[in-house]
Order: sequence, then C-alpha cells, then structure tokens
Amino acid sequence: MTFGIVIILHILVASAVTGHVLLKKSNVRAAIGWIGLVWFSPYFGAIIYAVFGINRIARRASRIRRNPEPNPDVVKLFRLETTELDEDVLTLAGVGTKATGLPLTHGNSLSMLRGGDQAYPEMLAAIANASTSIALATYIFRLDSVGRAFVDALIAAKARGVEVRVLVDGIGSGYFSSPVVRYLRGAGVPVIKFMHDWRPWRMSFINLRNHKKLLVVDGVTGFAGGLNFGIENTRIWSRKRAVMDAHFRLAGPVVSQLMISFAEDWHFATGEALEGSVWWPEINKAGTVVARGVSSGPDEDSGSIETILAAALSQAKQRIRIVTPYFLPDEQLQFAIVQAGLRGVQIDLVVPERSDHVLLDWAMGAHLAFFPMDHMCCYKTPKPFDHSKLVTVDEKWCAVGSPNWDVRSLRLNFEFLVECYDEATVKTINALIEEKIERGHFLKIDDLAIRPLAVRLRDACARLLLPYL
Repeated sequence: MTFGIVIILHILVASAVTGHVLLKKSNVRAAIGWIGLVWFSPYFGAIIYAVFGINRIARRASRIRRNPEPNPDVVKLFRLETTELDEDVLTLAGVGTKATGLPLTHGNSLSMLRGGDQAYPEMLAAIANASTSIALATYIFRLDSVGRAFVDALIAAKARGVEVRVLVDGIGSGYFSSPVVRYLRGAGVPVIKFMHDWRPWRMSFINLRNHKKLLVVDGVTGFAGGLNFGIENTRIWSRKRAVMDAHFRLAGPVVSQLMISFAEDWHFATGEALEGSVWWPEINKAGTVVARGVSSGPDEDSGSIETILAAALSQAKQRIRIVTPYFLPDEQLQFAIVQAGLRGVQIDLVVPERSDHVLLDWAMGAHLAFFPMDHMCCYKTPKPFDHSKLVTVDEKWCAVGSPNWDVRSLRLNFEFLVECYDEATVKTINALIEEKIERGHFLKIDDLAIRPLAVRLRDACARLLLPYL
C-alpha cells in the first residue's frame, strides 16, 4: 500500500511539473529534457526542476517594477532626440529600440580606459569630486589595496553629504562573507548584496548573478565595461600576471541609461526608488557619439543583449570582430556567426589561451570544434589573462560592457552593454583588437581535431554544462 502511494504521488508530482514545463519552456529540447528527468528520476527530478528550472525572478521583477508610479524625470529620457544614421545600420538601430524600449542618444563622449591602471584613478577622481550622488554596481569587490581605496572614497563622499548607493553581487563579492559590505555598512553607506538570501527556499537564486560593472557620479559621468574591483587588474600586483581588461568613461545623455539600469536593480533589491534631481539631473551634450545602454537579465529584459548581438551579426557585410574571455554562444548566436561566415564576412574571434576557469576552457575547446573554422579566424592570446569584452561590426558599430559570449551572461546574469554607432569609436576599439590579434596565435583547423580522444571527451562533457557555465 505504501509503495502504491509513493507511485501515485510520483505521477501527480511529475504530471504537475510536466504541465509547468509545457506552459513555460519555449525551448523544445530543454522541455523534453526536464520532462524526461522528472518522470525517470522520481522526486529527485522534481526537486532539481524546482531549484534550477523555475524562473521565479521574472515574477518578482514584474511585481516590483509595476509597483511604483513612473518617475517623470526618467520618462522624459525616453523622448530624447535621435540622429540620422548611415543606412547600413538603420535596421540594427531599430532592432535595439524595439528590444530595449530605449532611444538611441546622441551628443555623447566615450573614452576607453585600458585596465585598472588607467580606469581606477579616473573612477576614484570622479568619486572624490562627486557633489550630489554616487551609484556603484559591481560583480567582484575585493577588500585589497584597490578595494580599500574605493571604500575610503565612498565613505568620504558619504561623510560630505553625497548620496551613495552600492550594489555588489551576492556571489561574486562573497556569499558567506563580504568584508567590503561590512566596512561600508559600518560607515553608514547604503550597500546591498544582490540576490543574497540564507533561506533554503530562495537559494535557487544563487544561480542568478548581477554581473554589471556600473559607476554613475552626479548623474552625469558614467563608467561601464568589464572591470571588477581588485588588485589583480593592476600592474602593481604583477606586471606579468595583471588581468587585461577594457573599461569606458561616458558622458552625455547615455549616462541616464546607465542610471536607469542601476536604479532598476537597486529598486529590485531594496524596494527603494531613486528619484529626484540628485539622481536624474539635466544632462548636456558632451560629444558626437551615438549610443544606447542595453540591460539584460532573467526578467522582462531577458534576451535584449543577445537579440542585439544577433541582429548585428546578421547585418554584417564585411567584418566582425569579437573579443571575449569565454566563448560559449548558444544556437542563436552560433547560427548567426556561421551564416555571416558563409556570406563572406571576415570573422575574427579573440579568446584567451587559458582563462581563469579551467572548466570553461575545456568547454570552449569542445564548442569551437562545432564551428566551421575555415569561415572564422580564431586567435588565442597568451598570458596575462584577457578579460575584455568587445565587439565591432563593419567599422560602423561596436558594443562594450559586461556580458561574455556565453549562455550564463546572456540568459541568467544581469548584464549591461553600451552599443555605439560611431566610426571613430569603432576605429579606436579595432586598434586595440589588432594589438590582441598580434600577440595571439592563430588556431588552425587541425588543432582541435588532433587533440587526444580523452581530452576531446573531457571537453565534450564540460560542454554539456553550457547553460550554467
């Protein structure tokens, strides 16, 4: 009798999960996989689905973001004037507008900062000169000499009356202990660990991370890119091992879109709405760059960055260049890359010879084996590890920011990207990419095929974890 009850309960639970999967999972293969798991792994499969398969965050995000009345200071940003664009990128610009709901902005400036040695001093100077507000979001915030400099600067800003808000990721900046959070809270600086909770029924959220790197000072000066806070990003730590990265200083109307991204995440995490001129001042034009900020995450913004990247690849006519520390694109981007190569578009991919995660290196080896390498030039750069995230298309469009070319970044993480329609900016970024290509070595077609069978099997097994890497 007991065994019969167990079987009946299993059928009821598996049927309930199957119904949820059928209604909520758009990917057919993923749906089949989940259904097979819950039916052939009684109870265990249902638990795994409850932890990793249900996107609870979408429901919570929708509830929170519908709650407050729209801030009129934010709404006016959606009416910013746009500019005439080259006919070759008009379609791409339209895709971005529809995907994000945000306009392109013109009158911006964008300056590239190479690594922490260039970026940290400018960021610290901006914080030191702040007069009204500082909004900072980052994935990793270490309390080493670099982190302490920023902590001290933020505490000093708070002490002189500046409104300060700091958002760090609940995993990247320490799940069990975060000295930075402890120090800032002790000094009265508002700081929150994003998606951090000790309650067991909420621990499924640890798979969802805020990977953005944003700093907005006085609502008019912005910094965005791939740079975390840690001494490993400077040559002070080691000239031979310092992590290479690219960060960007921005001014002009696009900074408001950086602030929108931060404000939404802050409201999501704390319930506090950042309102008023302290956070949303009038912004003057600062240059000639046409740009847009793009947020993406496992809520209503899901897929925005991936959609724009796929559109850019499909619009390419001459050349695509991609620099990323991890290259594990899903089928949508993989198809777009292969199709571009078949159209005769030159594709240059730059990845590290070894990243900071060996499992990702294995998975990348297997993933690259599925690309027709005769249509793509892949360059692997030696140490030091290159953490830069850069994309350029046809000398007319580029994208910089926090997302990597993997499923985690584009589906699970909260990310931020800046797309630019400016030939001078693209030229500057392409010059940096050229340097990376020159120091890298070309991956030949046979290099992947001649790997020992054991290595290929190991890498292929690692690739199975692609959705969560």
